[in-house]
Amino acid sequence: MTRILGVDIPDNKRLEISLTYIYGIGNIKAKEIIEKLNLDPNIRTHRLKSEDVANITTLLQKEYIVEGDLRRQVQNNIKRLISINCYRGVRHRTGLPVRGQKTGTNARTRKGKKKTMAGKKRAPGPK
Repeated sequence: MTRILGVDIPDNKRLEISLTYIYGIGNIKAKEIIEKLNLDPNIRTHRLKSEDVANITTLLQKEYIVEGDLRRQVQNNIKRLISINCYRGVRHRTGLPVRGQKTGTNARTRKGKKKTMAGKKRAPGPK
């Protein structure tokens, strides 16, 4: 398995797809990287030469923010929003959706599983 910036890249996939396994690189950036280095996007990762892997690594380190640096940057942005007590920061702190989604039916993964209210009396229905 090929390693780029500490990430195991799958060998049996096309280079264009396998680069997306790196945090911060999507389809568009992967195509951009391949064009800059004049590589074949359809080549399988296990067929890459070691110098091609080294070129990809140096390009990523010089021109892109990926992996640990990007994760750290995102976390710092969220901490900043929380510390200034803006609306988005409050939503992050409480674990609710940040971008205006409804919370009545969805957003279970952020709010947790549906819980029944204990001790609440139900209104008696018709018999």
